[in-house]
Amino acid sequence: MIQELIREALEARSRAYAPYSRFQVGAALRCEGVVHSGCNVENAAYPLGTCAEAGAIASMVRAGGRRIEEIVVVGGDAPCTPCGGCRQKLREFGLPDLRVHMISPKGDVLLTRTLADLLPDAFGPDHLG
Repeated sequence: MIQELIREALEARSRAYAPYSRFQVGAALRCEGVVHSGCNVENAAYPLGTCAEAGAIASMVRAGGRRIEEIVVVGGDAPCTPCGGCRQKLREFGLPDLRVHMISPKGDVLLTRTLADLLPDAFGPDHLG
């Protein structure tokens, strides 16, 4: 099942808008058997860009999804781990055992971590009651 996520993440990466950094990122996640993807979108006002993971999450939420079951992120030849903000976004919709796979542009798995590995002692929705 990860192969479908890899294909979608690679496709999303190919559509990234990264004219400034030239660093294209794609992400694909599964929610209730449905795949949602996103790509990074840069902006001339640098802090206003969005990450691929955020785009995939927005697609999931727009479709009515609320629980990430697995996610793939593809960037460059080294593992492209989610940034701190995206780790927190993943925690909003994912449990600590969520598998996060970092993939090469050739589709090879470079690294797999759980969300708990990437964001230990995370603050999540369950902390708010």
